[in-house]
Amino acid sequence: MNVPAPGSAEARQGTTLVIASSNRAKIIEFKELLRGLPFQVLAVSDVLSVPPSVSETENTFHGNAIKKASAVAEATMMLTLADDSGLEVDALGGRPGVRSARFAHERATDAENNAALLAALGDIEADQRQARFRCVLAAVDPFGPAGSPPFVTEGTCEGIIASGPRGGGGFGYDPLFIVPAAGKTMAELTDAEKNASSHRAIAVRAMRPILAKLSEDRLRDAIRIVSG
Repeated sequence: MNVPAPGSAEARQGTTLVIASSNRAKIIEFKELLRGLPFQVLAVSDVLSVPPSVSETENTFHGNAIKKASAVAEATMMLTLADDSGLEVDALGGRPGVRSARFAHERATDAENNAALLAALGDIEADQRQARFRCVLAAVDPFGPAGSPPFVTEGTCEGIIASGPRGGGGFGYDPLFIVPAAGKTMAELTDAEKNASSHRAIAVRAMRPILAKLSEDRLRDAIRIVSG
């Protein structure tokens, strides 16, 4: 029996996982969270010189995650994982929600979004600043059965919004998001601490067995193709 040669199209289809994101910090985080799975984890920019532009126009995290995963899987013809994640603040009626990356304006920096969040909360007391990070992951296998739905998992992390930024790690709203059990913001946690309890870590833990099974299926199919 022949096996796919390393680097061949058959091998890549079975062992490459494309992350549908241009956020380098998020790619690094995903690579750590997915460690131990039989994949070469790549950013979409590592696979395509001109990645598809996907507008996050859906009104739910689920819709945006599926939209991004589907577009990149179609463009790369590789197993693709996408996330849509954000911050939900109870005192703001769940905002910024799906607009977390664009809370201040369409091309906002993390610092601008953090400033906009603090301004929106104003003088609201600490005991009224409950919030949660939410992450929805969608995995799309372009070689799966026709019409099969994406695989979707979700993770949440409850916390409180601080009165000002603390810590130099992480990204996004991490400097403002206090994890009560740790008494620290996400930006003050070590990478290991964050990867044990974050919303993204929880969603990835639920996705790991799904991805492992998809990898097994892809490799088995590639071997069958090569062996004829």
